[in-house]
Amino acid sequence: MTEPAVWRPSRRRLAEAFVAALAPVAACVVALGGLAVWTASGAAGSPAHIEVTSGRVFLPYGDGKESAAFFRISNSGGSEDELTGVTSAAIDSAMLGRNTRTSGNAGYMRPVGSATVPAGGTLMMSPQGLDVMVTVRGTWRAGDLVPFELHFRHSGPIKTLALVVRPGTG
Repeated sequence: MTEPAVWRPSRRRLAEAFVAALAPVAACVVALGGLAVWTASGAAGSPAHIEVTSGRVFLPYGDGKESAAFFRISNSGGSEDELTGVTSAAIDSAMLGRNTRTSGNAGYMRPVGSATVPAGGTLMMSPQGLDVMVTVRGTWRAGDLVPFELHFRHSGPIKTLALVVRPGTG
């Protein structure tokens, strides 16, 4: 009985297979090298790094309980984040809102669900733009400090204080 012939690749077929595999392997090496340099430079996937400063809240007018709070939110990280809400033990309710004007110069406020804090940028709240509409609990005086907790999608909650100011003074 004869033994079955065993297939053995020729040198030419081995050389062709090596050349065919060389291109994808070289592409992977180049890609991994580029990713290593990108990561080492600190730009790859650096998370948002949120800092909240310049908190102020308007003193409610007369016997009213409605007011507005403003914050400066800086993001020194490499990814954007999103302000999703604001809470405080000193308020009954809070809502993010954007003040806009119509073509006839009439102003109105519309609620917004969240606000983006850009990577490497700043979100500056103001009476003419984005603010936090609040319903005050208790009585405030100018100069009081009110605790707030700002909630972010990726960074989680951040506690801060807002200074009570008279509208038009700060």
